[in-house]
Amino acid sequence: MPLPPPSVDRTRKHVRRVELAGFKREDGYWDIEARITDVKDHDYFLSSGLRPQGSPVHDMSVRVTIDRHMTIVAAEACSDATPYAGYCDTIAPAYERVVGLNLFRGFRSAVKSLFGDLRGCSHLTELLMHLPTAALQTLASEVQDNAGGDSAHKPFQLDRCHALDAHGEAVRRYYPRWYLAPAASTGADPLPSSAPSSADGPLSAGPAGNLSNPSKESE
Repeated sequence: MPLPPPSVDRTRKHVRRVELAGFKREDGYWDIEARITDVKDHDYFLSSGLRPQGSPVHDMSVRVTIDRHMTIVAAEACSDATPYAGYCDTIAPAYERVVGLNLFRGFRSAVKSLFGDLRGCSHLTELLMHLPTAALQTLASEVQDNAGGDSAHKPFQLDRCHALDAHGEAVRRYYPRWYLAPAASTGADPLPSSAPSSADGPLSAGPAGNLSNPSKESE
């Protein structure tokens, strides 16, 4: 259901839009693109000059090309609108340094190390953080969900959020092969799960493009 209506009158001042798209290329690779824009609903005065109402303060994009294992083979960034033209936009070539990184093997930690603080642009870096899940959804378009229930690989989305806890009703109903009956309660507090829940965890594309947990593939 949508958000409830606001309880008081208000005036919109700012709109940020983040858009991501995934593309299957004819050469067997995949492009993941992300764009961020910031627009004010009023004239905005900066030390660098006036941004008229509706004119973007930020308009920045990144594109990575990945293989089926989610390793980045090419990358580029651009800054079409910035608060400080001639300064903000000079950092874009540095983002080619993500080439060789894997979107689901330490990617976010590597991005923070490469581009944190003065080493990058906060907005381009923020866009990179969205790429793993966008890539996952893009490649998932090519994989039948649950593969009829007979896949040898645990579906990538299980045990990644509260709804798809392997002990829960949704998994019992939609992914019965991977359902785990809850253990009998002993009255003790449950131990925290050690399974990673971010893009720095072990999710990746498995054999033949299947999205799975690679720790299961080596067993």
